Amino acid sequence: MAYEDQEARRSRVVVETPTARREVTQSESLRVPERGGISGATVGVIVVVAVALVTILVLVLLNNQTNQANNANLAAQQQPAPVPQTTIIQQPAAQQPPPVIIQQPAPATQPAPVIVNPPAPAGGSSASVSDDLAIQAKIDKKIQDDPTYSGLGLTATVLDGKVTLVGTVKNDAMKLQIERMIKAIRGVKAVDNQIIVNAGE
Repeated sequence: MAYEDQEARRSRVVVETPTARREVTQSESLRVPERGGISGATVGVIVVVAVALVTILVLVLLNNQTNQANNANLAAQQQPAPVPQTTIIQQPAAQQPPPVIIQQPAPATQPAPVIVNPPAPAGGSSASVSDDLAIQAKIDKKIQDDPTYSGLGLTATVLDGKVTLVGTVKNDAMKLQIERMIKAIRGVKAVDNQIIVNAGE
């Protein structure tokens, strides 16, 4: 910027102190800028506006190209595809037989005890098998005759005089009573007590 006009300004200031009074003169020279040119702020505004206009033009052109491509794709998708001629033959539905309903009897409250007769040992005597059968019959009779144990569904299996007990009872005392009762039967050599105690029953 060119500074052609200069102004001089003088100011006079009086300073008073308790002991003296004096005058101070100050002079300033001011420069006034030349008014014929364009200011920096104006140039900045013009540049910002020009950049904004160019950006808007570029966005409009890109948007037009995208719209044209989308319209072409949409037109291609909307054209109906040729439908091939098909023949549909309807056949009457085959009649299905009505379902078979089988009614089963209600299960018994307590299953009958399962009696397993072990096979005779290969080289064993038939006397031990007959002894096991006799012991098995005594155990089954003893359990069935006792009202406390007859409804529990206990199972006893005898093999060579050894008795295996299976079932469920209400407490440990009952489990031990059954074991003692079986051990007291003549011919029983040992008892494998696998009875489960279930307090919830």
